[in-house]
Amino acid sequence: MAKIAFILLCHKDPKAVIDQARRLTAAGDCMAIHFDASASPADFAVIKTALKDNENVAFARQRVRCGWGEWSLVKATLSALEAALEAFPRCSHVYMLSGDCMAIKSAEYTHEFLNRADVDYIESVDYFASDWIKTGMKEERLIYRHWFNERTQKRRFYTSYELQKRFGLTRKVPADLQMMIGSQWWCLRRQTVEKILEFIARRPDVRRFFRTTWIPDETFFQTLVRHLVPEKEIENRTLTFLMFTDYGMPVTFYDDHYDLLLSQDFLFARKISVEATTLKERLGALYASERMDFQTSNEGRTLFKFLTGQGRIGQRFGARFWERQASLGRDREVLVIACKKWHVAKRLLARITEATDLCGCEYLFDEEGTDLPDLGGIQNRLEKRTRHRRAFMRLLFDYHETDRMLICLDPANIDLLHDLSNDRSTTRLLEIECRFGDDYLLGHAMRVGLAGEMTPQDTIDRLLPTVRQRFVYETDQIRDAGFANTHRVSEYQDQAANVAALAAFLDVDAEVAKGILSIDYLFVD
Repeated sequence: MAKIAFILLCHKDPKAVIDQARRLTAAGDCMAIHFDASASPADFAVIKTALKDNENVAFARQRVRCGWGEWSLVKATLSALEAALEAFPRCSHVYMLSGDCMAIKSAEYTHEFLNRADVDYIESVDYFASDWIKTGMKEERLIYRHWFNERTQKRRFYTSYELQKRFGLTRKVPADLQMMIGSQWWCLRRQTVEKILEFIARRPDVRRFFRTTWIPDETFFQTLVRHLVPEKEIENRTLTFLMFTDYGMPVTFYDDHYDLLLSQDFLFARKISVEATTLKERLGALYASERMDFQTSNEGRTLFKFLTGQGRIGQRFGARFWERQASLGRDREVLVIACKKWHVAKRLLARITEATDLCGCEYLFDEEGTDLPDLGGIQNRLEKRTRHRRAFMRLLFDYHETDRMLICLDPANIDLLHDLSNDRSTTRLLEIECRFGDDYLLGHAMRVGLAGEMTPQDTIDRLLPTVRQRFVYETDQIRDAGFANTHRVSEYQDQAANVAALAAFLDVDAEVAKGILSIDYLFVD
């Protein structure tokens, strides 16, 4: 049976530390605490006094003054690891936590989860080949020596860095190590931790190297675990649920996030707000329970990105180069079908191309797998098509040897609609208005990763109105834009009105438009 030694790095809120230690050890596990040496001595005294009789709590022998991005964080972790292995000889796993973490599953579920496989859980990807580092220093973290803290000694940090660059004072990564990177929140088996401590004891050069790397808590354990443990015994993931904003700041969870947290396929979450007292109480009671029936859907990150994105709609940056490229051609005409239900637009496009001589492409700027001719490789990736969209459209016109082309677009693609309407070519727009029932909205949410088969019903009940409002907002954006040559086929209006709209859009006789629309399944889901 799994027995966990939690490694807790903390520097504040002694009451929360005490509560967390009591809660986790009450389930039969143990904890080694490192309390930052730069924090309040009085706070540390309170913690030691409150937990002195708890035989399942140990303290790191050496307290370190910790700074973000410094070796001190790894040094503090190693000190706590040594204390844990010495004090708790029966522990099978070592789980890294911060004072802001809390369990989002029961202790019984957590132990059963760790019993399933004899593996280490640590996010560990190739340092250079992956895109784990989004911005800022990458290779420079390793090949230069960093003696100063970038946050508290910014001038010294960058002066030292620039001098090393100027004089070419680089160094090499230890030849036998493949540098890896990942989240610092891991869960390792006891034997893996023992291997790490033994390894750095006989390899002072490795400790010396990491001591002056920048942000080593994201590389030290991630690299050594891969070096010391067979790949088949490593699960490349963290068991702690955390999210970051677009600005690189961790997302904080509050009282109303209880159901969201429980539905994630993780054991702990970071970081819980100090003010979320109700959430802490509920999660504390959950860990002490015997509950095992967790329905995990794991849509948290996608849902967060979707909901936060609502406040940023309409923000545009400087003009992209494709907006300054040459026109599609003054004599060319683009006919756009804008419809949120892609299957409806595809049906109509197929009917139009059968009944007329128009060439058509389905959701070429929305769907990766759209069937397209070979245009020299630009058609292979959705991102490339969008980035070079005018050049891409010109190639399509040339390939089909036509001056009129029909395409489908998602209404969310408002920027591209503006781009087309501002071109010297002629743009005609046909908006297809559809009904959106709850079943369709739920299906859409599941297709785009906002919900899953196991998403709780109350989460779905809160989500569907937001998705519906998003669809309404996209429609309003199109109508408020006042695009010229706009027509509308609607599930709500009669056949005659739809025939007239389609005839005007295609510039064909009413009989032709009527024949195109003479199907009773156009709007069927």
